[in-house]
Amino acid sequence: MSDAQDVEGAAEDSVGMSNEEDVEANVEAALHEFLDTLDESETYQRFVAADEALQDDDDAMALLREYQRKQQQMQRGGFDESVMAELKQLQTEMSNNETIQRQQAAQADLIELLKRTNDAISDEIGEEFARSTGGGCC
Repeated sequence: MSDAQDVEGAAEDSVGMSNEEDVEANVEAALHEFLDTLDESETYQRFVAADEALQDDDDAMALLREYQRKQQQMQRGGFDESVMAELKQLQTEMSNNETIQRQQAAQADLIELLKRTNDAISDEIGEEFARSTGGGCC
């Protein structure tokens, strides 16, 4: 191969690499723009505020912790009618707790927004964007 061909090939490789780097940089920039837009969205802001309110509500947090403790107790110990009755009572209390309900509604709205985002990306690329590949170590 001649030196001219070597230079031409190297230039083509350099242009190819430069285009690939440009595409990567554009994807990165678009991702940051998306994240900034999401961060500023009313849906996300409502979720953050509701989640912070939940974290600051000692009674609601205690109720959630107790519910999780009872769920674990049920999973470890098998079916127990008294624990099941306590879980149902805790569920009722949680459904009557305004802070928990506001956080769960805001979370559901955010999940719906992210699902619509996933659908839009999936439509654009022609395959499921956020699919599980079934990976994992265990």
